[in-house]
Amino acid sequence: MVQNIIIFLIFAVAVVYMGRVIYRSFMPNKNAGCAKGCGSCSAIDFSKIQKELAKKSA
Repeated sequence: MVQNIIIFLIFAVAVVYMGRVIYRSFMPNKNAGCAKGCGSCSAIDFSKIQKELAKKSA
């Protein structure tokens, strides 16, 4: 009986973990630069690029 409860708890934790991974893969991370949400891409700051281009052209 105790073994069944332990197995069920491990299975439930695994299901929650997989659900979280799937949910995060479809929801964009606001801190990441791309929609994958893994954070490996660097975020592109368009306003910074625009300011640098304005400095160079002036």
